[in-house]
Amino acid sequence: MATGLAWFKVPSAIKFVLTGKPAKWISGKDIILHIIGMIGVDGALYKSMEFVGDGIQYLSMDDRFTIANMAIEAGGKNGIFPVDDLAVAYMKEHSVKEYKVYEADEDAIYDEEYVIELDKLKPTVAFPHLPENTHTIDEVGDIAIDQVVIGSCTNGRLDDLRIAAKILDGHKVKEGIRTIIIPATQKIYLQAMEEGLLKIFIEAGAVVSTPTCGPCLGGYMGILAEGERCVSTTNRNFVGRMGHVNSEVYLASPAVAAASAITGKISSPEEVM
Repeated sequence: MATGLAWFKVPSAIKFVLTGKPAKWISGKDIILHIIGMIGVDGALYKSMEFVGDGIQYLSMDDRFTIANMAIEAGGKNGIFPVDDLAVAYMKEHSVKEYKVYEADEDAIYDEEYVIELDKLKPTVAFPHLPENTHTIDEVGDIAIDQVVIGSCTNGRLDDLRIAAKILDGHKVKEGIRTIIIPATQKIYLQAMEEGLLKIFIEAGAVVSTPTCGPCLGGYMGILAEGERCVSTTNRNFVGRMGHVNSEVYLASPAVAAASAITGKISSPEEVM
C-alpha cells in the first residue's frame, strides 16, 4: 500500500484442445467436471487454463462461462477462450465498453496439452467431497437424494434454466425432494419469467429464489441437515459446504439435476425424457 504497487506472478499455461461435437445433454458443466476429474483440483495450480479447438464452435457463451467459472476448482488462475464471432456478438449485445482482443502467440509454450474429445463425453457427476471425484452417470448407481439446487454463478444462466425447464416441463418434482431454482442475476430472472420458465418450475413443484449465493456456501435457504444429500449445479462440494459436516453434495449439470429432482435419485435426463 505504501508504494502503490502490487505483486503479481504471470502464470504459465495449460492448453486444452476441445474436439468434436458434444452429444445431447452434454454441457459446459460436464466438460469442466471431466477435466477437473482428469487433472485434479490442483492440476492447474496458479496456471492459466486455455481452451481451444474446433469443439468450441458448439459451445454457447453460457457453456463457456461455466467452464471458465470452474477453472479455479482445478487451481487455475484463470480460464480463457479465443475470441470468435459468437463472443464478439455477445459483447455487442451486453457491453458498450471498448475492449482489446488478445491471442496466444503462435510459438507459445505450454506446460501441458490435453485433447478432450467432446463427442465421447457422458454426463458427469462429482461425488463428495471434491470436484475431482468424478463419475459418469452410468457409474453412479442408485443414490437417493433429499434436495436439488439449480442455478448459482456456475449454472444459473438462461441456457441452464431453459434446459432445466425443458426436462421439468410436464413433470412433477418427486415428493419430499426440495428443489430450488436460483437465476444468476435479476436480468436473467426477468427473462426467464418472460419466457415462461418460472411458471414451469413452479408448476413442477420447485421453489424459485431471487439471485443469491445462499445454499451454495451453506449460508441460508437450502441448508443440508445431517445425512442429507443434494444434487447441485454449484461449483464446490467440500465437507460441510452446504450445511452439516455429515451431509453430501454431488455436483452436476442442470440436465442431471432436473432429472434427479423428478426421480428422487441421481439420474440421467434420458431416464425422464
